[in-house]
Amino acid sequence: METPEEDAPGGPAGEPRSSSYLEEKAFKSRTLLIFGAITDAAARDVTRRLIALDADSNAPIDILVSSPGGHLESGDAIHDVVRFIAAPVRMIGTGWVGSAATHLYLAAPRERRFCLPNTRFLIHQPSGGAGGPASDIAIHAQEIIKARERIARTIARETGKSFDSVMADIERDRWLSAEEAVEYGLVSRIIERKSELG
Repeated sequence: METPEEDAPGGPAGEPRSSSYLEEKAFKSRTLLIFGAITDAAARDVTRRLIALDADSNAPIDILVSSPGGHLESGDAIHDVVRFIAAPVRMIGTGWVGSAATHLYLAAPRERRFCLPNTRFLIHQPSGGAGGPASDIAIHAQEIIKARERIARTIARETGKSFDSVMADIERDRWLSAEEAVEYGLVSRIIERKSELG
């Protein structure tokens, strides 16, 4: 159990603030961080916080994303909850936003999708590593094809590009700089300061 001193804004002299204090400040500022791999645990944590923030107020929620991607269905869970809640969500890319992270980033409408200047984006088709009996491998292959089409439909819907052009673009890894992501339609604006979100 943390002591009041550890929870205090300054904490003991020369020591960093406690994680509970930082969590409280982030919650009050209505800011969430999605950093690292997208996993079931990350999806549970992010969706729980989104629901709590939505219940607290209809004010905008900011999500900073820097992730190489991860489990597609975990990204789906975050994507769908962002679209489900009433509070508007602003996505802010930083570092790199790839694969399943790009998918959840696209949950916000284009006008609320931002990135910092050095952000890189990666779009591609899902990959698989199924083993076992041939019949199971065939089932996994069909599911990957379905997932690829679903990802392409989402990218097409959110960028205004045709489904066929997106399918061609994600055939191989497609890297985009911040400027290229704006041109492609993934991002509305590149920003440098929080004040530019308004």
